[in-house]
This record gives sequence, C-alpha cells and structure tokens, in this order.
Amino acid sequence: MNLHIVALFRFKENHLFDAIELMKKLVVETRKEEGCLQYDLIEDRENMGTFFLIELWETEEHHHLHSVTELLLTFRQNAAPMMESQTEVYKGKKIF
Repeated sequence: MNLHIVALFRFKENHLFDAIELMKKLVVETRKEEGCLQYDLIEDRENMGTFFLIELWETEEHHHLHSVTELLLTFRQNAAPMMESQTEVYKGKKIF
C-alpha cells in the first residue's frame, strides 16, 4: 500500500536562500530513490519561510529506507540551525 506524507518546515527568514538550496538538493536526490513516486517542494503562498514536502512512497519500507539515508541525515543536521520550529510530519493513506 502506498504511503502519503506531508512534511511541514518553517525556516527563519534570514536563512531562506540557504534553506531553499538545501531542500532542492534533497528533492533532486530523493526522487532518484527506489520506491519514491513523488517528492515535491511547495512554498506556502502566504507565510514566508513555510514549505511543504509532498511525498508519495510505493511502500512504508521504501520510506523507512529513505529515512535512514546519509542524504536525509545530513539534510536534517544542516537544516536544524535554520529552522524556526520543529518539522511536522503527517503520514496517511489515500481514501478516495
């Protein structure tokens, strides 16, 4: 069964350029991973510094493998000092 994820990031305004570049790299590389069906970076239209990662994984196992990659661990480490608040992650399944 596919796994849908929405991850919410809030970055400090003085780090937006660096944050976007960091997230772009994450998106480009993650899209190459086995089981990744969708991985899109969305910027909130009304709240500067707020971004969403919209993810679709073939299975929960594929997402688990992604969650322990060096790429994601490095991203988290580099992004942490730039963030306004902790990342919020929502996992779900498609109903309709």
